[in-house]
Amino acid sequence: MAKDMFLFWGSGSPPCWRIMIALEEKNLPGYQHKLLSFEKGEHKSQEVLDVNPRGQLPAFRHGPNAINESVAACMYLEDQFKSQGAPLIPSDAAEKALAYQRSIEALTVHQKIVDVVTYTRRVPEEERHDAAVKRNIEGLRTEFGVWEGYLHKTGPYIAGKTFSIADVVFFPTLALAFHIGMQHEKFPKLTSYYNLLKERPSIKKTWPEHWLTSPPTFNHLKDV
Repeated sequence: MAKDMFLFWGSGSPPCWRIMIALEEKNLPGYQHKLLSFEKGEHKSQEVLDVNPRGQLPAFRHGPNAINESVAACMYLEDQFKSQGAPLIPSDAAEKALAYQRSIEALTVHQKIVDVVTYTRRVPEEERHDAAVKRNIEGLRTEFGVWEGYLHKTGPYIAGKTFSIADVVFFPTLALAFHIGMQHEKFPKLTSYYNLLKERPSIKKTWPEHWLTSPPTFNHLKDV
């Protein structure tokens, strides 16, 4: 099983982290993996392109099956190993619908973070347009406000009373947001959720090591 799996990944990348959490939740230790450096362009190497022709991480395969979209990979692992480890998709129809909905919605907030970080890193400060910066920050603040509201309605997990694939997908993005400057006091429900999940064994085991050893080098979300 796990020995037939190989994951190319980058530390601190939410899409990569999702698959790693899912593998732990499904009790699939012992999978083969290789940590690559985005800064060195290692994700564009031929060995990655052979699995993911876009040269992006994660690049994941199980035997002959390549599944490089992180949500798809998490769904695949749950489907292939339903009776193993923790169930990631609820059996109740209403709970299942919500877990699927939140899983796909989480991609929106991730993209909004990418928009903020990409603009800030690529555009010199003297060339930035205040309106664009403000629009990106306000959009992300509003998006996290939506998720704060979800936890008011459900909780303690993002799609209800039990841990699910929605948490596997959403949590790494939230953790990244806090890591790069988002203020905990502005989102008390999300902070409580973050504090709960960061102690979960699958998340502790896969926590980005460089986050533990080095302080963040930027705080792009300090105004969110």
